[in-house]
Amino acid sequence: MCRHVARVGPPLALGAVLTVPPHGLLRQSWAPRRQRHGTVNADGFGVGWYADGDPVPARYRRSGPVWGDQSFADLVRVVRSTTLLAAVRDATEPGADDEAAAAPFASGPWLFSHNGAVRGWPASLAPLARELPVEELLRLEARCDAALLWALVLRRLRDGDPPGQALADTVLEVAGAAPGSRLNLLVTDGTTIAATAWGDSLWSLVDEVAGTVVASEPYDDDPRWREVPDRTLLVADRAGVLLSPLKEPSR
Repeated sequence: MCRHVARVGPPLALGAVLTVPPHGLLRQSWAPRRQRHGTVNADGFGVGWYADGDPVPARYRRSGPVWGDQSFADLVRVVRSTTLLAAVRDATEPGADDEAAAAPFASGPWLFSHNGAVRGWPASLAPLARELPVEELLRLEARCDAALLWALVLRRLRDGDPPGQALADTVLEVAGAAPGSRLNLLVTDGTTIAATAWGDSLWSLVDEVAGTVVASEPYDDDPRWREVPDRTLLVADRAGVLLSPLKEPSR
């Protein structure tokens, strides 16, 4: 269910990560190599990036398959940034949210994506949703599981939790409420990347040109790619990657 990627490093054209590599996100939309659930990611796509001097990212999102959007091909060829987060979507279930359900979700300096599915959605997360202020529920961009996960993460970020802690606590809370869920979450603030491996593949690469890349799967066959173990929190910046184990919630 979905593929996503984030990178932080020297200024680079977005396409150098998304479309130029032989197995970049563009190709992963129809031929992912390591996706464990689903086969084609054609239910929307998006990319978010940061401009110099502006902490609030820009986004480009659409509801259809990325391979049919020539504007996207032009955009990623010419736009350069130090940080990006992009995703292609395989919807958990049918809906009418269109591009509003496509990652990255955003608020302030943050970009967010979810690769996976919440087991028993939406009933399983109703108790957690009731804990959110009504105003936050009314502001949800879409009615999909990823949008609610973003609301749960965002609440923690706004309370001052660092991104890694916000993701880890959200994953453990949701996994306790909906066992069997796949919760690969990804967030960036423009300088750091945090991600979880929980039920699907996650990889990282540290390279002088590309910077630090965190992705659902490698976009080429560089032997320096490292697979992140399942049930792991990853926190990364330009200097490298730090991994911490996540424990299954007690039942």
